Amino acid sequence: MSGLELTSVKKSFGDIDVIHGVDLSIDDGEFVVFVGPSGCGKSTLLRLVAGLEETTSGTLQIGSRDVTHVDPSERGVAMVFQSYALYPHMSVAENMGFGLKMNGVAKQEVDDRVGKAAEILHLGPLLERKPKQLSGGQRQRVAIGRSIVRQPQVFLFDEPLSNLDAELRVQMRLEIAKLHKDLSATMIYVTHDQVEAMTLADKIVVLRAGRIEQVGSPIHLYDDPDNIFVAGFIGSPRMNFMNAIVQDASPTSLTVAIPDYSQTPAKFAVSGANLKSGDELVLGIRPEHFRPDGDVKITTNIDVIENLGGTSYAYSRSDEAEPLTIDLKEDRSINEGQALTIGFNATSAFLFDKQSEKRLR
Repeated sequence: MSGLELTSVKKSFGDIDVIHGVDLSIDDGEFVVFVGPSGCGKSTLLRLVAGLEETTSGTLQIGSRDVTHVDPSERGVAMVFQSYALYPHMSVAENMGFGLKMNGVAKQEVDDRVGKAAEILHLGPLLERKPKQLSGGQRQRVAIGRSIVRQPQVFLFDEPLSNLDAELRVQMRLEIAKLHKDLSATMIYVTHDQVEAMTLADKIVVLRAGRIEQVGSPIHLYDDPDNIFVAGFIGSPRMNFMNAIVQDASPTSLTVAIPDYSQTPAKFAVSGANLKSGDELVLGIRPEHFRPDGDVKITTNIDVIENLGGTSYAYSRSDEAEPLTIDLKEDRSINEGQALTIGFNATSAFLFDKQSEKRLR
């Protein structure tokens, strides 16, 4: 297996730039997830790695080899697509071994590789079945097995679970995570689902409009986002954002008011050296960080409550662009239509510049 190195990689379609100078290092054996909203360039970036799209500029290395202009078949990568793309007239075993057969690999070696991949993916009893006799999850495992038998340096997954129902998605996530551990392979996985990203990745690459917003482990991005976009994208339910007004600023601290929700000012241990009283900021707080004994109190009217068993979510200002979501834990005493007073600690919240959207530190 091998790592990857992308240096100043750009991609344009005519006059339209879609990937803007991406620099990224992926270590050998690492599971990296490209995540972002639709149209952010994550699938295009994956196709550049695969060689299915040609880079406009920049270089791409797999291991120590420059593969920027190397044919896809010679890059040492295998790709699993959103569509299973199985041959309907072939058995599972034939589908998995077809690529090797076409490349002139000896029949015994094809059988050995297919058998090993089938064992890893628990496909042994299904090898003689045709695709129409398989469930969606089984078909996706066959598509993954077709990649495993090629023994690639890098596995590429392009939203492979999006055609599956919710239960199968959870099952397949676990199977892909186990596959990564069993193979110790370098894997790049594209998804718009941040839950998949959080549960699978060693490292997440958050993309927006063809640019990398932040790279880091799932917990690092969750605990230490660089900007409003990352803070709002990573985490489910998403982070709450409130308008904040600077009351007092010093080189080591900031005191802000939250006029829409609270009469209690909040003091933050961040630099306010470039700010002054009256400046507008954005305060971010995650739903689970609300607590009855929090230092900063807010009051809001509850519109809707979702009772999920182990926890309940209260929603306020649901008709606005940024509704407020509060994790009530197991508190079932709150009712819809009632005013709720709850708090949070400033140490659990984040402040962002309203114009640049960057985090204040």
